[in-house]
Amino acid sequence: MKASIDFPRQGDKQNSTFFEKWLGRLLEDRDRQGLTENIGRIDSLMITVEPGHSAAYVGELCLMTPYNYLVTLETEQHSTHILRIDMNAPDVLVREVKDPDLHGIFRSLNEVYPIGAQRPNSRYMGEIFQVKNLHAVVETQKAREIRFFNQEQIRQMELPGNMAIVKPSPYTHNIVGYWERPDNHIRVYSLGVSSIREDMQTAFEQAKALREKLGLDRLLLPIDHLATRVYSQNREAAILEYLTLSSYYYWGSYDIPDQNSSTNVTKNTHFANELHSPAKVFTAANHPYFCNHLIGKPSPTEAFVRNFGPRLHHLAVAVKDGHSGDQTNIDYVVSALRNCGQQFLLEVVGSEQEGLKQVFSSASEHSSLIVEYVQRFGGFQGFFTKENVADLTAAAGVDEMLRGLDAAARA
Repeated sequence: MKASIDFPRQGDKQNSTFFEKWLGRLLEDRDRQGLTENIGRIDSLMITVEPGHSAAYVGELCLMTPYNYLVTLETEQHSTHILRIDMNAPDVLVREVKDPDLHGIFRSLNEVYPIGAQRPNSRYMGEIFQVKNLHAVVETQKAREIRFFNQEQIRQMELPGNMAIVKPSPYTHNIVGYWERPDNHIRVYSLGVSSIREDMQTAFEQAKALREKLGLDRLLLPIDHLATRVYSQNREAAILEYLTLSSYYYWGSYDIPDQNSSTNVTKNTHFANELHSPAKVFTAANHPYFCNHLIGKPSPTEAFVRNFGPRLHHLAVAVKDGHSGDQTNIDYVVSALRNCGQQFLLEVVGSEQEGLKQVFSSASEHSSLIVEYVQRFGGFQGFFTKENVADLTAAAGVDEMLRGLDAAARA
């Protein structure tokens, strides 16, 4: 197996001496301990929504992505709706609390932030990794001072009992979980009573019918990457922590000076194609917010984190390379969704000549997550372009500023 430190480095962002020193040490130790080999793909993504919002969100995802509703797992305090494409792409678990007054650790991560508190149950929770030997992973990680919820805590939170779950990161507020699943075994979640909920099935069938009518089924591919925003001072620690918890390697970082930020990419060592295990991207400001008045630059990423807290900002869905009539596929997808009432934060940016086109949807009112669409053309070399990222960040910053003003008016 290729050493985790030997993947080629991309980007122009200058990291600190601390980062470069510990990157090598942590990856070499991870390889030596057998964790890189033991930890495989991202098997599941976990998202929570407000009470009464899950059917609408399932319908939204099943229109805007290739996901299909599979089953609902009912427990005393939660309904967990399983969405699946196939066994080569991660499942999405949409988790809905039944009692709007129920308080727990994940809600508390929202409540201290002005916009996050407006929807206290809406947030991305984190990723679950497939592992070969769960006991070995957990014991090795505990020896590295990684802290896990115990089984009683997992039971009380009504999370699947066949998972080991790391406590929320102080840098990203996300969790990472592990479960043991051989490649030839289907994903089965040890949680509650399973049923096909009529409201979920109806929302799914309506969305799927429209998806097929619009011709999106043939164009939408699995998730390409997951993008988390963190405070400027936590950029390097967040990346190193994720590499410690996963089998990912550091692909590289690019400075986006126009938006006073950097984009930092990690990828799975086991899969060259991100569609089998999405890339994990970290975005952070180059300076903390209290420096902005001295440098005279916008700081949309820092503003987002101050308003929402560290969290996932968007999930990116890949669009099949090619054309639909006289349009690129991504332009066709965006046009079709716009005609159905879906809003986007800007026009599609990039070009076929540059090799990449991207766009952000407006944030979901159910999960607060943005869906990005990304189409790469031909033999595009790289993961993104700096120009595209700057345009996307600026558009999201304007939207988040307006939401911040709205939250302030309500306070």
